[in-house]
Amino acid sequence: MLKKSLVSLGALLMLFPTVAFAEDPSPSQLNMGLDALWVMLSAILVLLMQGGFILLEAGSTRMKNAGHVAGKTIFTVGLASLVYWAVGYGIAFGGDASETLNKFIGIGNFFFSPANGVTDGSLPESIFFVFQLAFAAVSLSIAWGGFAERAKLSSYLIFTLFFVSVIYPVVAHWIWGGGWLAEDGAQDFAGSTVVHLTGAIGALAATILLKPRIGRFNKDGSANEILGHNQVFTALSVLILWVGWFGFNAGSTVAIGDGFFGFVAFNTQLGAAAGAVAALLISWLVNGKADITAMLNGALAGLVAITASCAFVDPWAAVVIGLVAGVLVFFSAKFFEKMKIDDPIYALSVHGAAGIWGTLANGLFATEELAAKVGVGQAGLFAGGGWKQLWVQFESVVVAGGFAFVACFIVLWVVKQVIGFRVTEEQEIIGLDLSEHGNYGYPEQLKKAGTTSV
Repeated sequence: MLKKSLVSLGALLMLFPTVAFAEDPSPSQLNMGLDALWVMLSAILVLLMQGGFILLEAGSTRMKNAGHVAGKTIFTVGLASLVYWAVGYGIAFGGDASETLNKFIGIGNFFFSPANGVTDGSLPESIFFVFQLAFAAVSLSIAWGGFAERAKLSSYLIFTLFFVSVIYPVVAHWIWGGGWLAEDGAQDFAGSTVVHLTGAIGALAATILLKPRIGRFNKDGSANEILGHNQVFTALSVLILWVGWFGFNAGSTVAIGDGFFGFVAFNTQLGAAAGAVAALLISWLVNGKADITAMLNGALAGLVAITASCAFVDPWAAVVIGLVAGVLVFFSAKFFEKMKIDDPIYALSVHGAAGIWGTLANGLFATEELAAKVGVGQAGLFAGGGWKQLWVQFESVVVAGGFAFVACFIVLWVVKQVIGFRVTEEQEIIGLDLSEHGNYGYPEQLKKAGTTSV
């Protein structure tokens, strides 16, 4: 069989000598091709993280809402793709604005149409677009944590339009698109602030306006735990997200030539591992039992925290960042519960608190050598760089977070006043699968009244 295949291949090459003896690619062409392949693969990994978000939100909520969680995620990723293509990418990375205006917003590349080929040896812009789109979709899915189990489907549609067209792209432009925070030297390699904090702030605005789920808190202020229906789903979601994060962080090198993407992946793994271990141990110490949910949140918190700093810090610092994130997420969840803020997916703690810590950590641990290699900012406080980088990191958290909160709150407040934001009490009780879609995610377990099993 092998001999026959080799004969066929030889005959094919004789028929098409231009294929057999094509000119060898130049080193620059080869490097460009490898870089393009790596970034495209990374974009696919990041997009597949949506599967993790589906399982995370479904597993962390009740069975009666599982189909809704899965369906609205696919719908909003599709809608976000169209919105980002039409408007969002142009605001984040458009370069046709005046120098002054470009500090705050990009103008250009609306209804983005990439060139058919690349002639300057750079990364194809079509691949860069797909990569950045996947990031925007992740930030959007983080925000859904604040909507969970009580928001109307129409509110998802409207929020997606504004979040992906303006809110997220403005923050991305400030830090990644040549905006004023980039000029200040803000270090956020793969999005602890741009992606995670922005999404978490959207979740915060939503959960404040929606109020807690029915039965979450008692009149005396005490909390009732509303358990998710499938902890195995939740654990699997964390593994999927963990693997996808290598596309997130290591893919942000957008090159493989010098192997730096491996160093970034190495730091990413250490941060995630430290977060998982720290969260399990602190829950065991405080509660007397090792809390699986806390451990899963710790792994994600470690990943979120190391996202900003994976290219700027030494491995020992990555471990420290992950350890702090794991402890922080445990106490942050307790804090929000005491504040009577209902956060079913722990988005505020995992992506918000850990995102802030990860961004600030650069101001402490970034090394001069790595800052120079990435070409952004300078060394942190503990690496001899003084207080400047820490101040820039603090500035980026406050400004980006403040803008995102005001913008998200205004959009959702208008939605609440005009068409209503939350489903009715009856609809919430029967579940969003039935009230919003007329069907169940688990039809064998949850039957419509009057139906029987076949």
